[in-house]
Amino acid sequence: MTRIIITGSKGRMGQALLACAARNPGVEVAAQIDQGEDLRSVIDRGDVVIDFSSPHATPGIVELCATHRKAAVIGTTGHTDAEKSQILNLKSQIPMVWSSNYSTGVNALFWLTRKAAEILGPGFDLEIVEMHHRLKKDAPSGTAKTLAEILAEVRKQQIEKVARHGRVGIVGERTGTEIGIHSVRGGDVVGDHTVMFANVGERLELTHKASSRETFANGALRAAQWIVKQKPGLYDMQDVLGLK
Repeated sequence: MTRIIITGSKGRMGQALLACAARNPGVEVAAQIDQGEDLRSVIDRGDVVIDFSSPHATPGIVELCATHRKAAVIGTTGHTDAEKSQILNLKSQIPMVWSSNYSTGVNALFWLTRKAAEILGPGFDLEIVEMHHRLKKDAPSGTAKTLAEILAEVRKQQIEKVARHGRVGIVGERTGTEIGIHSVRGGDVVGDHTVMFANVGERLELTHKASSRETFANGALRAAQWIVKQKPGLYDMQDVLGLK
């Protein structure tokens, strides 16, 4: 039995985690906290902390996990470079899973995107379109960023130099090196992601659509059960699923 502590328990993902945990015989919710509540008072109850609070709170949460030698599953996105560095500096102290998306299907999309980019080669134009609900605060989504990073890695590019976030005005012809990233917001969309490989005469599209947050919650619970058995280090959902 894996004892979990959920941070951000009153949010949409926190509520989904609680619902899924109640149906998962392999986990026990040892504690749940939200904004204004103190993780220090409950952290010794659990084996692993699952964080779906806010990106600015994550570094402090992971630091507390390191102090108490607790594993961590990080589900927040939108961190600054400084916040990312704070988290990464702790990877030698505790095992942590840090993934932009915990859906099994999305992680299959990551794998397929890499393979398609390798097979199709540099002749195809690359575009990513993501859509989320109107309340999402960061753009592009963490998942879209991961997809773009995978494409850039295959082409041996630096994503900061080739990313093209939308187009407006007389921007000229599309270059062969750019990776387009486009964010759409509206309604209650849980999360849609499409990767397009476009060439003259043909186009390949890989699409994943999430209709329930439970797919992410179940993946995070799976990651929590896996990470408590690992040595200190930084892992992602590809490691959890054995896709590496």
